[in-house]
Amino acid sequence: MTTLESLRADENALAPHYSRFGVADRLLLSAHSHQAWPDVAEEGLLEAFADAARDIDDKWERAFAKADELRAGFRALLSDPHGDYALGVNTHELVIRFLSAIGLRSRPRLVTTGGEFHTLRRQLARLEEEGVEVVRVPVDPVPTLAERVAAEAGSNTAAVLVSAVLFETAQLVPGLTHLAEACRGRSVELLVDAYHALGAVPFSLHELGLTNAWVVGGGYKYLQLGEGNCFLRLPAHAQELRPVVTGWYAEFGALADRQRPDRVAYATGGDRFAGATYDPSSHYRGVRVQRFFVEHGLTPEFLRSVSQHQVGLLAQRFDDLGLPADVISRDRETPLELVGGFLSLRSPSAGDLRRRLAERGVRTDSRGSYLRFGPAPYLSDAQLEVAMTTLSKVVSG
Repeated sequence: MTTLESLRADENALAPHYSRFGVADRLLLSAHSHQAWPDVAEEGLLEAFADAARDIDDKWERAFAKADELRAGFRALLSDPHGDYALGVNTHELVIRFLSAIGLRSRPRLVTTGGEFHTLRRQLARLEEEGVEVVRVPVDPVPTLAERVAAEAGSNTAAVLVSAVLFETAQLVPGLTHLAEACRGRSVELLVDAYHALGAVPFSLHELGLTNAWVVGGGYKYLQLGEGNCFLRLPAHAQELRPVVTGWYAEFGALADRQRPDRVAYATGGDRFAGATYDPSSHYRGVRVQRFFVEHGLTPEFLRSVSQHQVGLLAQRFDDLGLPADVISRDRETPLELVGGFLSLRSPSAGDLRRRLAERGVRTDSRGSYLRFGPAPYLSDAQLEVAMTTLSKVVSG
């Protein structure tokens, strides 16, 4: 079984399982955006090809079984064994399905934060142009963010849309339980983006008080599932809704309403919010990687311990550099236990620093004025220290 000590060593114990991505010889510090895939991911892709070549159009029975296994993996991550999950290629299409179900005509108001990822930021801005009122609550101070969002969720609000971890700063958003209770009391839908939590921060849905919430997330980042593996977790009352935007898969197993033959029929469970024909190879790949995580004991709790050590090491080495604060700095007020899976540094030259780091072999990424260092379990402590030393040279040179 994988241990913390074996991952900190110069010869990281997991690195050999990622030989195709060459993680032992590359400084891949953009893991909060796209982690390397373990070599077994290729097995999933080859299995998908073999099933398609052998079964032609009859492959879908096997493909749907893979989709069910992928859903089971997401349920386990959220400690939500009986939840209903719709799958999608990306979270945007799933959010669209959600928005099409919540009755914006009667309650044309959405509440969100000023720190949401571009997918939601752009979509809500466009809806605003069409007459939907969008309230954006400033993220700072983060400790009171959920409380301030709840205060804006009035009776004319259709939904609240927030992140569990802020994508620019990696700060965990506290108070989601209070927010969920406030939304439920006012019959306001709550959608939580858990993308930056899964695989970096344990996300026990029921312990967080989010039983009646919608949750979106996916595997492109910390879960190493690659593209095309996203989900929308449905609360129980979703079975009463009729989303406008769905595909023909949403009527699989549906019984036509004999009293209303003029109405579109819907399936039950997660299929109620299903799309249409898709590329199943992503699910094959994702399921094989999920199994790899189980085989190596990469549980949410273990991964959180790894992440906290690695982010803490990066923060300490950054502090040791003593770089000018007007050039680059970090938030030292937020304790590391309230930080997600990456170290966010602030700089007016974040984009330029990212580019210059890449020229020296250190892959990071930047969002506006934030330079983000994202470690991963397959990186050794020595690699993280080299990355920070390289940052010092870039800033000084």
